[in-house]
Amino acid sequence: MHDDTDILVVGGGVNGAGIARDAAGRGLSVTLCEQDDLAAHTSSASTKLIHGGLRYLEQYEFRLVAKALAEREVILRLAPHISWPMMFVLPHESHLRPVWMIRLGLLLYDSLGAGHRTLADSHAVDLRQHVSGVPLKDSYSRGFVYSDGWVQDARLVVLNAMDAAHRGADIRVHTRCVAAEVEQGVWHAQLQGPDGELRSVRAKVLVNACGPWAGPFLSDVLGRCEHAQVRLVKGSHIVLPRLFDHDYAYLFQQPDRRVVFAIPYETDYTLVGTTDVDYRADPASVHIEADEAHYLCDAVSRYFKRPVRAEDVIWSYSGVRPLLDEGGDAASVSRDYRLELDERQGAPLLNVFGGKITTYRRLGEEAVDSLTRALGLERAAWTASGDPLPGGDFVDAERLMATWVQRWPWLPVALAYRWLRHYGTCTAALLGTAAGLADLGQHFGAGLYQREVDYLVRHEWARASEDILWRRTKLGLRMNDDQRMHLQAYLDMTYPALARGSLLSAAEASA
Repeated sequence: MHDDTDILVVGGGVNGAGIARDAAGRGLSVTLCEQDDLAAHTSSASTKLIHGGLRYLEQYEFRLVAKALAEREVILRLAPHISWPMMFVLPHESHLRPVWMIRLGLLLYDSLGAGHRTLADSHAVDLRQHVSGVPLKDSYSRGFVYSDGWVQDARLVVLNAMDAAHRGADIRVHTRCVAAEVEQGVWHAQLQGPDGELRSVRAKVLVNACGPWAGPFLSDVLGRCEHAQVRLVKGSHIVLPRLFDHDYAYLFQQPDRRVVFAIPYETDYTLVGTTDVDYRADPASVHIEADEAHYLCDAVSRYFKRPVRAEDVIWSYSGVRPLLDEGGDAASVSRDYRLELDERQGAPLLNVFGGKITTYRRLGEEAVDSLTRALGLERAAWTASGDPLPGGDFVDAERLMATWVQRWPWLPVALAYRWLRHYGTCTAALLGTAAGLADLGQHFGAGLYQREVDYLVRHEWARASEDILWRRTKLGLRMNDDQRMHLQAYLDMTYPALARGSLLSAAEASA
C-alpha cells in the first residue's frame, strides 16, 4: 500500500513548514516529514530577528535587504502574537565607521522599506540624555536608533505547520526519508518513523528543504552527487541575566567589523549574539565553543559599564546556517536563498539552498509557484494577504488582554500575558472549559501547567520535555533539573503512545 500526495516536503524547519502551508492553501495535498522535532535545529537557533539586515548594506545586498524589509511587515501582520516591533540603539564608534556612513546607511535602510514600513524612522540620540545610554560607558555620547522586528522563531515554524495541517497537510515529526526514487514519473519514497516502521509514499513532487542536511540528502538518499555547494556556518548565542532596565536592544560594532546584538529576552534576561564560524561537523551536535562565548562577552563588555564574564552565561545555543558557498569569510557569505528545480528524471525535485527566517514566506511562495507550474496547474499565491497564522487573528494586543481579564479574572496576569505572546487567540482552545486555576491541573514549575502541556502534545506535535521547554516555550530557563524530569515523567506516563512512535494526524492537529 502507498500513500499518495502531490508534494512530499522533507524538512520541518521554517522553509519546509512555509512551503507546506503555502501548498496546502492552494489545494495541493502535502506530506511533510521531519527527522526530529519541528524547528529542532537552525530554525530555533536564530537571533530571533525579522529584519532587513543592516550590515548587509555594506556587502551591497540591496535586493536581499529590500525583500527582507517587505517581509518584515508581512510577518508582523500575520503573527502579531509572536512578533512585534523593537527599537535598536547603535552607539557610535568613530574609528570603526564615520557618522556620515552610519547616517547614510540608516537612511538607505529606511528608504528600502518605503511603501511597506509601519515602523518608526531612524534618528540620532544623545546617549548622555537617552535611557539607553545609562548602562553604557561614559565614552559613548552619540548614537542612532532604528526599528526592526522580533519573532519567536520556533513558534513561527510550529504555527506554519499547524496552519498547513488545518488545511489538510500531513505533518510527520521524528520521521526520516530514508530512500526516494522516480518510477514512471512519480517519486516513490520510504519514510521511517520513530518506531522503525517504513511507510511508502508516492508524490508528484519532492522538496528538499533539509537545511544543513540538503547536500547529504541529495548525495546519500537520492544518489545525486552534483549539486550546489552549501557552506555550513555556525552561529552561537549566549543568554545572560538582564543587563539593562529598558526595552531597547543594542547593535554593537566590533573591531573586526562584525556586529553583535544585545536584546531584551524573556523579561529577565539579555540575549547576545551571534558568531559566524565555518562548521564541518554534524549539524545535530553543534554547540558553542569557549572562544565564541568569550568573543560575545568581550563584545558587550566593550560597551557596557559593567563587564560580562563567561561564568555569567545562564544558557547558550548554537545553530548551523546552510548558506550558498560563494567564497570569502563566513560573515560575508550571502543570506539569500536559491531554489533549484530539477526535472531531469521525469518527476520534479525542488532543492532549497540558503535563506534566512525573515524571508521564509517569500521563499515558500516562490517555491510553490515553481511547483504548480511544473505540475501544469494555475493556483494563485495567497500567503502575503491571506489569513494570519493560528492565534494571530487580532489587531490590538492590549485590548485583547483587557478582554481576557474580564473573561478569566482568575488567570494570573503574568501567565495570561505569556500565553498571549505564545498562543494568541488559541489560548481559548488551550483553556477549554477551565473555570479556575485548579482546572489547569498540576503545576510543573515556572507557570507551566498540565493543561498547557496537554495542548502542546495534542495540537503542536510536542513529544518530549525539551520540545516544550526550549522550543514551544523558553521555560527551560526558569526550571531546575527536578522540574524538567517531573515533566518528562508526566509525558511518559500520560502519553505512552508517543514513546511507541504514534504521531498526530492532520485531523488530530486540527481538532
